[in-house]
Amino acid sequence: MAKFTYQEQDPEGLHTLEAIHAAHRFNRWMYEQVAPWMQGEILEIGSGIGNISSHFVEQSSRILLSDIRDSYCEVLRKTFPDSPVRNIDLVHPGFQSVYADLSGRFDSAFALNVVEHIEDDQLALKNLMSLLKPGGRVLILVPAWPFLYNRIDTGLCHFRRYTPRSLRTLFSDAGLMLEKDWMFNALGIPAWFTGGRIQGKKEIEGGQMNAYEKLVPLARVLDKVTFNKIGLSAIAVGRKAMV
Repeated sequence: MAKFTYQEQDPEGLHTLEAIHAAHRFNRWMYEQVAPWMQGEILEIGSGIGNISSHFVEQSSRILLSDIRDSYCEVLRKTFPDSPVRNIDLVHPGFQSVYADLSGRFDSAFALNVVEHIEDDQLALKNLMSLLKPGGRVLILVPAWPFLYNRIDTGLCHFRRYTPRSLRTLFSDAGLMLEKDWMFNALGIPAWFTGGRIQGKKEIEGGQMNAYEKLVPLARVLDKVTFNKIGLSAIAVGRKAMV
């Protein structure tokens, strides 16, 4: 397993988020993976600079935006002045006391490209689950397939990439009842492999994302014809027990 030291400043991550920010078709597509599963009061973990948050805010969703980094939280407050923003660390050693006011509060929560950054991903998911109401739902999206791990993953401080089975196991071990899992963005696999393995890039660049943005309609079709069995990312949805 790779080892990383947490840093408040996240240049590679910020550059990647900024590159993706302009990819409106891609962000909309990702939002559509999440939105049907979210209801009531929503928590977004790892909002970053708000690439997906903006779609929920536009729909007047009751959503709490959050990030572990103060710098991103400040961006979120400036971008969405009418939306609540909170600094949340899913593996804070005093999690239950620090976030006691959030315990059992949310009907649903999601974390996109977050838990791969956390060494103890099981603790992270258990703590996230503690913020849900009984019967609350959580959706997690993570990078898929360990064989694809390359310099981009290292540059973004990814501890791991997942398989569908390992993601299901993570849910089970955290005590979540799996509702559905699927793969997302099959067309992204060759782009990720080429950029990180062949070209040796350490982040997703604006030009690369702009080119991919034009292919999103094709990417949508490819996911449909492969029945969401192949993808650069894995997604799972689960529920917290009622009691």
